[in-house]
Amino acid sequence: MKTIITRVGFRVLFLGMAALYTMPSALAQEAGEGAAATQKTMLDKWVIDGGWTMIPLVILLAATIFLLVFCIMSLSKEKFCPEDLRSQLLSLMTECRVQSAIQLATTSPTFLGRLVAYALPNIDANRPEDLGKDAIEDAIADFTSNERPQTMKYVDMLALSGSIAPSIGLFGTVQGMVGAFAILAESGQADPTQLAGSISVALLTTFWGLIISIIAIPGFFFLKKRAQALEADCVNTIEEMVNTSINVINAEAQLARIPEGLDTGDEEAQA
Repeated sequence: MKTIITRVGFRVLFLGMAALYTMPSALAQEAGEGAAATQKTMLDKWVIDGGWTMIPLVILLAATIFLLVFCIMSLSKEKFCPEDLRSQLLSLMTECRVQSAIQLATTSPTFLGRLVAYALPNIDANRPEDLGKDAIEDAIADFTSNERPQTMKYVDMLALSGSIAPSIGLFGTVQGMVGAFAILAESGQADPTQLAGSISVALLTTFWGLIISIIAIPGFFFLKKRAQALEADCVNTIEEMVNTSINVINAEAQLARIPEGLDTGDEEAQA
């Protein structure tokens, strides 16, 4: 699924780049065919008038949308902690069937499956009081720290996109202002028709840079929190599994600690 999505995303990106390069010449040809084409289209006003600086911004916008959709699909509960796998593992650990739980986990490519397959072999049967829980917790911490960079790789790209876009927009703004001052220096007067092109570059690039940042930065924080929540759900599940087995093994010892005579008050009331 990830491969298909990636291929489709790159094809859309390349088609967008090709359209951006060919659109100005096509519109220019149409403009020369009649007076009806003299009025600017929405594409002219909001994209093409921004100049060549709009090319990286359009590419960055397409990449940001692609990353946002891709990460939303990747960070799903089914790929991290599916409910059916969770219930099966808990059921096995209730019966202290550790080997069966490990075998079941190895058949699942999910985050929980790989975590269980990595951590549960550290169970120490010679320590029935806690099953070597400290070693299990160390394995959990080791696994999550190794997996986190891979999980956050594309999410971090959203943050990078959100920080780069305003810089590109600012570059276009500076370029447009330099062009406007150059026109003023040459003409010696503020002719709006001559300044319109440079002002369009200055404003449109800033506008699209901010739009991309507004999409990317909130998306990054949302997906970051989602990834952390899914990871915590998996960690809590394996801790619950281990605690369940510990409670089952030590059930008789725990009952032995309960003092007798807790129901004395009821018995006296009945008497």
